[in-house]
Amino acid sequence: MGWQTTPPLDNSTPGGWALARSTQGFLADSNGVLFSREWLKRQDLPNFAEYGLGYLNDEPVWLLEFGQPAELMGCQWQGLRQFMLQADYQTFRMLSFAEQIGCWSSQHRFCGRCGSRNALVPGERCLRCPDCALDSYARISPSMIVLVTRGDEILLARSPRFVPGMYSTLAGFVEPGESAEECVAREVREEVGIEIGNVQYLGSQGWPFPHSLMLGFHAEYASGEIVPQADEIEDAAWFHIEKLPPLPMQRSIARYLIDAYLARRLGHPEPVLPR
Repeated sequence: MGWQTTPPLDNSTPGGWALARSTQGFLADSNGVLFSREWLKRQDLPNFAEYGLGYLNDEPVWLLEFGQPAELMGCQWQGLRQFMLQADYQTFRMLSFAEQIGCWSSQHRFCGRCGSRNALVPGERCLRCPDCALDSYARISPSMIVLVTRGDEILLARSPRFVPGMYSTLAGFVEPGESAEECVAREVREEVGIEIGNVQYLGSQGWPFPHSLMLGFHAEYASGEIVPQADEIEDAAWFHIEKLPPLPMQRSIARYLIDAYLARRLGHPEPVLPR
């Protein structure tokens, strides 16, 4: 039960549920984000692309990807971050997957090599150029996220984009030719100016903002003083584990990294990374 990603569903299959996505987010009404697929396709809506996603509680789900938002009585558009805070985890997982498929669809409508209009390959999540045969798959961007510790202290930082008062772990994208461990050391050095050691991998999480695969690590402080990176880090500091600032939401891998370390230091049961 719950959300299950599958190979692309056959669009000629009748029935099932549909999600509607546009540049303004997902369409929702008082019952949530799932609509009868056949009913939604009968509404007076702009042109859309249709993608079979998978199954929620054994019911098939499609995505209708709209190039522009449309008005539908009793409905409103909501961004994914709102659902991240409000929806149950299985619904958020489903929307996360749909968000990344929609992002891929909207950003690869045309061939990046010759400019021709791409066409969906039946049975695959692939857009193929009919003229030069270039295939475009959904983009996945590997990135690292790391909790740096120093005994009973953890290093947390603020981005200017965070909600007021919240601090989190350090993160950054992997560069071409770089290992995840090399990325951890480089990003920590760039963002706060310190050196680390004993880098250990703890787990991963897909993160649909817009298409990241977050690789989670723990690292120990080695040397240096905190110097926040200009324009990237608003503030960074060492926090004692019993005097922490507001932290990221429970479902995030950032919070998992923090809670796992607190559990080990305080002798509590370790948390489980949401899947």
